[in-house]
Amino acid sequence: MGTDFYLLGHESAEDQRLIRQAQDLAGETSWLFDQLDIPVGARAIDLGCGPRGVLDQLSARVGPSGTVVGLERGEDTLARARVFVAEHGLHNVELIQGDARATGQPPGSFDLVHARLVLVNVPRPEEIAREMVALARPGGAVASHEADYWPHRCDPPCPAWDRLFELFQAHSRDHGVDLFVGSRSHRLLREAGLTDIQVRPIVYVYPKGHPRREIFVHFIQNVRTELLEAGRIEAKELDGLMTELVAHLAREDVLVISHMFFQVWGRKPHHAG
Repeated sequence: MGTDFYLLGHESAEDQRLIRQAQDLAGETSWLFDQLDIPVGARAIDLGCGPRGVLDQLSARVGPSGTVVGLERGEDTLARARVFVAEHGLHNVELIQGDARATGQPPGSFDLVHARLVLVNVPRPEEIAREMVALARPGGAVASHEADYWPHRCDPPCPAWDRLFELFQAHSRDHGVDLFVGSRSHRLLREAGLTDIQVRPIVYVYPKGHPRREIFVHFIQNVRTELLEAGRIEAKELDGLMTELVAHLAREDVLVISHMFFQVWGRKPHHAG
């Protein structure tokens, strides 16, 4: 299985969704960073930073004397991140293209290593967890914000949602992606050597009008071509299911339950073993 697979693709629409997501999750990320006591002058890295990630928030935390490295595999996405960094004058942010499993950065060279919603979209997440801990200096912090699809559903239920989720899960499984990695992200980091681990679970409801209410619809749109090319479903049936789901989510009496999010953080031991 190739290491460059990203479940939700790298189209412009996905990058726009990631930019909106960074805005939506800014408060949660700020809370997480408050727990880490990031010193001014620190060196931090955001793995899989996308077109924005947490680059601006980390930039403010470490200050002009600190350094933030944003690592992203996708070339087009990295180009959008460069525009974001330039437009916001983030002079302490450096962007590099690379694989979160093997960043090429010196081991033990960061005060903080962070990744958000990366493990749930790629195969072999345990390799990224190992790299995260390896990159942290002894005594440094590692922080993760991951999703688990287990509670993500709507009520009243919708047969179209259920059928589309079956397709999405099969597509994910065939590419080695674990949609439920969030609940075991603490274990991946612990097995990689992280200590003093703490976990904060987060779940939301998305009533009518909420900007993230149709997030599952957007995910299916992202993988539509792949579902059709794999012969999982015919275009007419897929489009019919999508129409049914969108109509269902437009109802006032339908509640959408978010993914379960797991914020996990801890320290790299000063001495291994």
